[in-house]
Amino acid sequence: MVSQILIRVDKELKDKFRRLSRAEQKSVNGKVRELMEEYVKDHSMEAAMRSLWDEIGQSLKKKGYKATDVKKIIKEVRSGR
Repeated sequence: MVSQILIRVDKELKDKFRRLSRAEQKSVNGKVRELMEEYVKDHSMEAAMRSLWDEIGQSLKKKGYKATDVKKIIKEVRSGR
């Protein structure tokens, strides 16, 4: 289902945006839609969690840990050691 959004912007901003969109051979609506999609993607919880796991993985690699080490540590913590 498609829905509309009505926004108010300064005429000068609108004109500049229209020119820039045309330079990319895109309509104003298409460019706004693209920007909104990118924003939602970049700010979604899934993206944040993926980034966090990537950072954790890189940190563990720098410290010399391997995937098997992580499994071993998890098993030890769960067993109460």
